Amino acid sequence: METYETKISIKAWAEEDRPREKLNAQGRRALSDAELIAILIGSGNRDESAVELSKRILHHYDNDLNKLGKVSVAELSKFKGIGEAKAISIIAALELGRRRGETEAKVPDIITGSRSAWQILRRHLVDLNHEEFWILLLGRNNKVIGKELISKGGLSGTVADPKVIFHVALQHQASSIILAHNHPSGNLKPSQQDIDLTKRLYQAGKILEINVFDHLIITDEGFLSFADEGLL
Repeated sequence: METYETKISIKAWAEEDRPREKLNAQGRRALSDAELIAILIGSGNRDESAVELSKRILHHYDNDLNKLGKVSVAELSKFKGIGEAKAISIIAALELGRRRGETEAKVPDIITGSRSAWQILRRHLVDLNHEEFWILLLGRNNKVIGKELISKGGLSGTVADPKVIFHVALQHQASSIILAHNHPSGNLKPSQQDIDLTKRLYQAGKILEINVFDHLIITDEGFLSFADEGLL
C-alpha cells in the first residue's frame, strides 16, 4: 500500500515543545496547528515525534486545515505512524471545529434571499469530495420547515429525480422549495444540465403550485444563486 513517508526538511520545523505541557502552561492559543494535532495523535513513529509527524501531515496538505478536513480515514492512515484510530481522532476534531464555526452565527429560520438559504445549506455541502443535491422546504411567509438530502453522486455530478423532489415537498406540505447542490471542483458556473434541470423543476412546480424559489450552487468558497443571476 502506498504510504506518505517523505520527511520535510529540518529547516521547516520550528523548535519542538511538549504540546500538552505548553497548552497547560501557556493556554491553547499558544499552540501551533501541528502541536494541537500532536495532542490528538499522542505519539509519532520510530523516526519522528508526534509534533514532527503532525508537521509533515500539514506540510503534505499545504498547511491548509480546510484541505486536511476533507481527507478520508484511509488517506490519513497512509502516513507512517497514523493508524485508523489516530486518523479518526483528527477527522473528528476538525469536524467539531467546523460545526462550532457554524453555530457561532445564528442560522435564519425565515428565507429573505439567497444568502439566508446559503447560510442554512452550506454546512451540508462544503468539504465534500462528491456532489449532493438538497432541497430546502418552505412554508407560508418563507418560513423554513425542513431540509432533505435528495441524492448523492460522484465528483462530476448527481441525479436529482423530479418525482422524488416533489414527493418530499408534498409530504411536508411545502409552499415553496429551494434547490441546492455543490460543485466539489470549486467552479460556480452552472452546467447546461444544471440549467435544464432547474427549468424543468420550475415548470413542474407551477403545475403543483409549489414555487421553486431558487437554485444554489455551493462551493467551499461561496455560492451562486439562479434567482440572483436571472436564470429562473
